Amino acid sequence: MAHASATAPSRRGRSASAPPSTAPATPAATARRTRQAWSVLAVSTLAFTVCFMVWMMFGVIGIPIKKMLGLNATQFGLLTAMPVLTGSLVRVPLGIWTDRYGGRIVMACLMAATVPAIWAMGYATEYWHFLTIGLFVGLAGGSFSVGTPYVARWFPKERQGTAMGIYGAGNSGAAVNKFVAPAILVAFGWAAVPHAYAAIMLGTLVLFWLFSHSDPAHRVPSHVTFLDQLQALKDPRVLKYCQYYSIVFGGYVALSLWMVQYYVGEYGLDIRVAALLAACFSLPGGVLRAIGGALSDKYGAHSVTWWVLWVCWVCLFLLSYPQTDFTVLATDGPRSFHIGLNVYAFTGLMFVLGIAMAFGKASVFKYISDDYPANIGAISGIVGLAGGLGGFVLPILFGVLLDWTGVRSSAFMLMYGVVWVSLAWMYFTEVRRTDVMDASGARAAARTAR
Repeated sequence: MAHASATAPSRRGRSASAPPSTAPATPAATARRTRQAWSVLAVSTLAFTVCFMVWMMFGVIGIPIKKMLGLNATQFGLLTAMPVLTGSLVRVPLGIWTDRYGGRIVMACLMAATVPAIWAMGYATEYWHFLTIGLFVGLAGGSFSVGTPYVARWFPKERQGTAMGIYGAGNSGAAVNKFVAPAILVAFGWAAVPHAYAAIMLGTLVLFWLFSHSDPAHRVPSHVTFLDQLQALKDPRVLKYCQYYSIVFGGYVALSLWMVQYYVGEYGLDIRVAALLAACFSLPGGVLRAIGGALSDKYGAHSVTWWVLWVCWVCLFLLSYPQTDFTVLATDGPRSFHIGLNVYAFTGLMFVLGIAMAFGKASVFKYISDDYPANIGAISGIVGLAGGLGGFVLPILFGVLLDWTGVRSSAFMLMYGVVWVSLAWMYFTEVRRTDVMDASGARAAARTAR
C-alpha cells in the first residue's frame, strides 16, 4: 500500500507532463540541441562548483574564527554546520520548483540570493552573527537539487548517469575552497575570503545566465502539488536511498568541513599544508563523481553502491584506530609500542575514501533516474535533503564526541557505525533473495535427492 501511494505522484507526473523532447527531425536542429545540452551541463557544473565552494567556506575560515571567539569543538562543529542546514532544508522545495519552473530561472535566482549574505559574512564579529549569516549563505548548498534534474533532462536516459556525474563533480568546490581560501586568508585575513567569494559568485551568475538554456517540455505542470510530490516519502526505496546518500554525500560534506582542523590538531600542521592535504580527500571526492556516473550507467546503480559501501567500511575501520601507546612485559623487561596512522597513511586512506564516496554519490542518483524518471526533481530534493542533513548533524556529533572523549578519531568511529547500517539495509533489501530456489531449482534438487 505504501508503495502504491509513493508512486502515485510519479504516475501523475508522467501522464500530466509533456513528454521528454524527442530528437529534432533535421540534422541542424539535432546539432543545435546537442550544443545546448553540453552548454547547459558546462555552465551548470561551473555554477555548482562555485556554490559548493561557498557552502564549504567555514571549513577553512572557521579555524581563525574559532581561535578569535574561543570556541570549543562542539561550537566549532555547529558553526561549520549552519550553512549545511539551510542548504539541506531548501533542497526539496528547490527540486519541486525546478520541475515546475525550469532549472535556469531557479538556479539564477538562488545564486543571486546568496551574494549579499556572502558579502556580509566579512563584517561579522559575534558568534551569533556567524550562525545567522551562515544560514543565508547556506542557500548555495541547495543548488544540487536544482542542477541535477535540470541537467538530466537534457540527455537521453542511457546517458543521464554520466551527465549527472559530471554535474556532481562540482562537489570539487570543496577542494577548490581549500586551495583558494587559505591563500586569501594568509595574505589578507579571513574577512577577505567572503568578499572575494561574493564577487566570484556574482561573476558566475552572469556566465550561467548567458550560456544556459530553457526547454518548456522539461517542466512538470503546476497542478502537481508540493504535497503530491512529497508522497514519495512513503516509498521505502526513497528512504533507503536517503540512508545511502547520508553517508556518501553527508559524510563527504562533514569530513570536508572537519579535515583541515583535524590535520592542524592531530598532526600540528600549518593551515595551508593542512588544507592542501585535506584536498586529497575533497578533490577526488568531487571530480571522480563523473566516473561513478559512467560506471553506474554500465554496471548498474546497485553494483556500484554495494562496492562503494564496502570500501568505505574498510577505510573507516582503519581510520577509526586512535594514536595508541602501550607497554607489554617482555622476557627482557617492559617494552613500549606505538600504533597509529602517520600523516601519509592517513592521507592515503582519505584519498581512497574520497574516491569511493564520489562513485557512491553518482550511483545513488542513478537509482533515482532509473526509478523516478518523471519525478527526478522532487525525489532528488528529498534524497539531497537527507544527505545534507547528514552533513549538518555529523560535524556537530564530531565535536560532541571530541569534547567528550578527547579522541579525534572518534569521528571515524561514528561514521563506521553508520556504514554498517547501510550495508545491512542493502543486504536484506537488495542482495539477499527471499526466494532462494525457483521451481526449476526445486525439481533439480528433488532429482538429486532421489
